[in-house]
Amino acid sequence: MLASMGVSVSMLASGSRGNCALVSSSSTKILVDAGISCRETFKRMKSLGEDPQSLSAILITHEHCDHISGLATLSKKLRIPVFITGATYQTWQRAMRNEIGEKPKLEKFERFESGHSFQVGNIAVKPFTIPHDAADPVGFTFRAEGIKVGLATDLGYIPLSVRDHLRGCDVLIMESNHDLEMLRVGPYPWSVKQRVMSRVGHLSNVALADFFTSDYDNSATFVVLAHLSEQNNHPEIARREAERALSSRGGLFCNRLLLASQTEALQPIRL
Repeated sequence: MLASMGVSVSMLASGSRGNCALVSSSSTKILVDAGISCRETFKRMKSLGEDPQSLSAILITHEHCDHISGLATLSKKLRIPVFITGATYQTWQRAMRNEIGEKPKLEKFERFESGHSFQVGNIAVKPFTIPHDAADPVGFTFRAEGIKVGLATDLGYIPLSVRDHLRGCDVLIMESNHDLEMLRVGPYPWSVKQRVMSRVGHLSNVALADFFTSDYDNSATFVVLAHLSEQNNHPEIARREAERALSSRGGLFCNRLLLASQTEALQPIRL
């Protein structure tokens, strides 16, 4: 049977309870983050017609549990390379020691550094630093078969360096974590609210809208809003803010806006 052609992007889970995405070319499949259980990852992949055994590698953005909680089991079952920065790996190991102090190990550990490109199959990966309160957090761009995919979630603001990396994307996956007023009056302790709103916290709907109106190049065929807070946001609020910003620059005429979900996989974007 001939391999399917083209590039596809699938958001398996996105939100405060777990994040996981799949970026595929005609010959390579990369899992980005492992924030849901191995069982749920396999279940959601299969619901989209994807075979977990066909995965080429796992890439990790940072060590917070909603991005890495399923990694140990996935690594053990799949025995595929796991690409992770040294600082993220060490922090994850310290946090995951068992009751006798043993650190977890990855079956195939591949260290990368932010700013240095590497190759997984026929997909070129470029990691870039993002402002978040983790050991060494990164976003990614992926290039394959003439398509560029950009992913940047878990960032308190969008510095110029990140904006530069995200230019020219055909698919752009961006955090739209919270509505500022919902966060301010919501149930979180004030210390947590301050962290979320800080420059190493999470991107608000308004902050993302500002990016769309000021420095977004309108290149993406698909824009995906990701990592929406279930407590401090609502999908329609996030959608409204993004649509308003994109339409102010004519962006809705060339962008298709999608929302990633915490509870179910988003149907694959195919290019």
